[in-house]
Amino acid sequence: MSKELENVMTNHFEKKHLIALICIVIVTAVVWNLPTEVFHISGLTVVHQRIIAIFVFATLMWISEAIPSWATSLGIITLMCLTVSNHSLFFFKGEENEIFGKLLSSKEIMATFANPVIILFLGGFFLAIAATKSGLDVLLAKNLIRPFGNKSENVLLGFLLITGIFSMFVSNTATAAMMLTFLTPVFAALPASGKGRTALTMSIPIAANLGGMATPIGTPPNAIALQALNDPKGLNMGVDFGEWMSFMFPLVLLLLFISWRLILKFFPFTQKTINLHILGKVHQGWRMWVVSGTFIVTILLWLLPSELTGIDANTVALVPMGIFAATGVITAKDLQSINWSVIWMVAGGFALGLGINESGLAELAIDTIPFGSWSPIIVLIASGLICYLLSNFISNTAAAALLIPILVTICQGMGENLSAIGGTSTVLIGIALAASSAMCLPISTPPNAIAYSTGLVKQNDMLKVGLIVGLISMVIGYLVLFIVGETHLLG
Repeated sequence: MSKELENVMTNHFEKKHLIALICIVIVTAVVWNLPTEVFHISGLTVVHQRIIAIFVFATLMWISEAIPSWATSLGIITLMCLTVSNHSLFFFKGEENEIFGKLLSSKEIMATFANPVIILFLGGFFLAIAATKSGLDVLLAKNLIRPFGNKSENVLLGFLLITGIFSMFVSNTATAAMMLTFLTPVFAALPASGKGRTALTMSIPIAANLGGMATPIGTPPNAIALQALNDPKGLNMGVDFGEWMSFMFPLVLLLLFISWRLILKFFPFTQKTINLHILGKVHQGWRMWVVSGTFIVTILLWLLPSELTGIDANTVALVPMGIFAATGVITAKDLQSINWSVIWMVAGGFALGLGINESGLAELAIDTIPFGSWSPIIVLIASGLICYLLSNFISNTAAAALLIPILVTICQGMGENLSAIGGTSTVLIGIALAASSAMCLPISTPPNAIAYSTGLVKQNDMLKVGLIVGLISMVIGYLVLFIVGETHLLG
């Protein structure tokens, strides 16, 4: 009976997604073929309208999840190459003029998958795989948790800080799975009737979500924001790895300490001490030395100013990739464990931004829409809340990929008015911050889902703590971004 029920549910969801897909295709086709006058944008061309239609397609697909998010991103790049590039299908081509518009370079569209920020992300994946294969993650966890002793409250703080630090350089999903594995023997020592197990379990997704804010490779929304800030054809602010960490790392530490006190308030320990034993194999030999040395060198190069080293963060990411490949620490089989779906999603966001900017649609919108008269405070609050709400229900990467290209255009149009809130960086990095702050529901982030799957956390507990921590992180985070913008620490 359960098998039959499972088949019925599967068929229901497949039918639901198929209906959503058909509806989205129809809506996209309608937007694609509307008279240009309907948009009330002076100078709108056929190419511009097609990009608007592709943007509508991406928005509806990512929100409805009629197809997987990574497939939507691949669809964006495919549609752009086939319909608005210089190598489009012949019936989509036209004479480049004021009515038809200018076709994009297919080479540039395809290059979004090899954007330097993608390489930065791949460097982070290589570090994570190498740490797991060598046992460096277990070694670090054992040694980092030791100073916290065996007092229950301190052990909780230790897990929050260690999970947060790991999430700065390793996928938050992988970090959450790893840290919950380390907690398994701890749960056996805690009373089933107490709230200690819930406290420790809740600490993992909260720390994993917050920790990702601290570095450009911590989470995909950070990478999307960084690319927009550093785009040579756009804002060109030149924000590097060390600059990002200089203000986001202290912010994350503060938020982790606040989370610690909140979790203790909601889920106090009945057992005052915990005897902690982290299990896991640490490999000995030259591979461990190679991985450890490469970790140290890579992180140091990321933290040092590019003016001093002569290389940027994206180029530094090639160091672990080259060393681990050449030494055999990472093999061709290991590449299969890289989360390529995330890479495709980020690339899809970059492609949307490229289409809006390179086609001249952004410039046209700036000239047509009076962004300069908009209230910076309203733009800041509205964009943050929209991203926060979206990220609680859809992928935070998709939310950032949708909002950041639009906000880049709005920010450029608002010009000096944004100085009242600390500048463009406050808005764009704020989106990355809002995306990571969304942790109310089991579906909000993979770490939440992993923690919820243990059965030790109830949905209303996750909603209560996730909502409070998320709103606090947004309020304090936006305040920090405002100060950073006012003091011109970026750009």
